[in-house]
Amino acid sequence: MEDIAVKEPIDIMGIMRLLPHRYPFLLVDRITSLVPGKTVTGIKNVTMNEPFFQGHFPSRPVMPGVLILEGMAQVGGCMAYHSLPDTIGEKLIYFAGIDQARFRRPVVPGDQVVFQLELIKMKRMVMVMDGQAFVDGQLVAEARLMASFG
Repeated sequence: MEDIAVKEPIDIMGIMRLLPHRYPFLLVDRITSLVPGKTVTGIKNVTMNEPFFQGHFPSRPVMPGVLILEGMAQVGGCMAYHSLPDTIGEKLIYFAGIDQARFRRPVVPGDQVVFQLELIKMKRMVMVMDGQAFVDGQLVAEARLMASFG
């Protein structure tokens, strides 16, 4: 595992080379910083055009908490692939668990969610990461995520 920070942000095309997710389930727009095996920061621009806002909720659009966690996991997945580059294009990474998930305030259209994750433990092909999501510097969600390559 290299301990070299990714020097340029990873744009949506780079993210799509790493993750198998596509619209409407790709929930990260850019990776702004990444140190393999340590930390990653990514963003999601939330717009009224998101398909989930049609039903959640039509009178007061709120991004579902599970999708905030999914976006957090996708950002973590980008770090996981860069931490084990031989897996890119060879293995899928799966959500293996969520602990201590907390939601602090709603995420609404017009928000930019900043996901920050830190690798806590990696054993073989399983990773444990602590993640936080922020909007305008305010914590909106946090969780401990587990992921495994399969």
